[in-house]
Amino acid sequence: MKELAGRLTALDPDAGAAVRVIAYFDRLAEHRAGLEALVRGAAVLAGCPARLSDAGRRVRLRVETDGRRRDTEQPPDPAWPSAALSPDGAPALWLERAGPPNVVDAVILERAAAAIRLVLDRTRGRAPSAHADDPALIETLLDATAPEQIRLHAAGRLGLDPAAPAHAVAPLGGPPRVLAASALRAPVPVEGRPSAPEDSARAGPAAADTGSAGRALPSGRVGVGPAVPVLELPGSWAAARTALRFTADGTPHSPGPRVVYADELGGIGLLAELVVPGAEPPPDVRALEAAVADAPWMLTTLHAVASTASLRGAAVEVNVHHSTLQDRLGHAEALLGWPVRTPQGRLRLQLALTMRHLGRA
Repeated sequence: MKELAGRLTALDPDAGAAVRVIAYFDRLAEHRAGLEALVRGAAVLAGCPARLSDAGRRVRLRVETDGRRRDTEQPPDPAWPSAALSPDGAPALWLERAGPPNVVDAVILERAAAAIRLVLDRTRGRAPSAHADDPALIETLLDATAPEQIRLHAAGRLGLDPAAPAHAVAPLGGPPRVLAASALRAPVPVEGRPSAPEDSARAGPAAADTGSAGRALPSGRVGVGPAVPVLELPGSWAAARTALRFTADGTPHSPGPRVVYADELGGIGLLAELVVPGAEPPPDVRALEAAVADAPWMLTTLHAVASTASLRGAAVEVNVHHSTLQDRLGHAEALLGWPVRTPQGRLRLQLALTMRHLGRA
């Protein structure tokens, strides 16, 4: 398909673009993408916001060109290019721009509408679901705008007990997951340092498969929402996405836990509301950035000091002698402008490290 698109582009750019659009939505359908992913694809490909509104099945969502969902109560403009989900149906999918659709817009609308219709039939109708971990069903379960009966229907199709608590799980760069609470065991915290992935994952290697929506936590960076009843999973999903912002790669360039549970953040979770990724960092974060740029050992050393119970523990963490650590910290304090070996200075360092990470999330 890619080769065909390339050849067609040389002859007719619109035809080549149309073939790429078809291939794009075919891939989404093959991976059983949900409604939001399909509308997001339409918005990104068309270069304008896209909107889905199906009154009969009580679905309404809107995605902007940056890929973020931003719903609105304003009705769509009848003049916008649109497509129905059935041959005789009313318009349900719109591209928010003036004028008649061009060739590529028409293909986007047609392919997206066809894929959306299949998802709605599968998640809110009677069409069978081919496998139990259907991403579209999980998306429906986590959608606060979906009616309760629809979400209960999705839970049943996923094999989840509506009376049993479950976690929403947000992997970095992956589809959402739902995991029955009984599939996770209580964490075994290691005193003096934040939970490592092995400590905080809660899921043993042979965790029970008590729900077909998820058997174990995904690998990599993962945020886990609190265990809640099925109908409260949209709130758990929002908390999971917040927890994901506090995760790290667990490497010298990004030290920290790869798995973070929202219900273990406590008041620190409020920082996520204050720190906007990409915004101008506060003074302490700017000072921290300057210090980190000064020496290759700086970030891992400061992270060890902030996340262990003692300086000797920090020295063990970074594998240096205690006197070497003291020398490093003296250098770091001169660059930062505040002490890191006092309780107040250590708290300030912890906050600066966290804000630095949230600013990059």
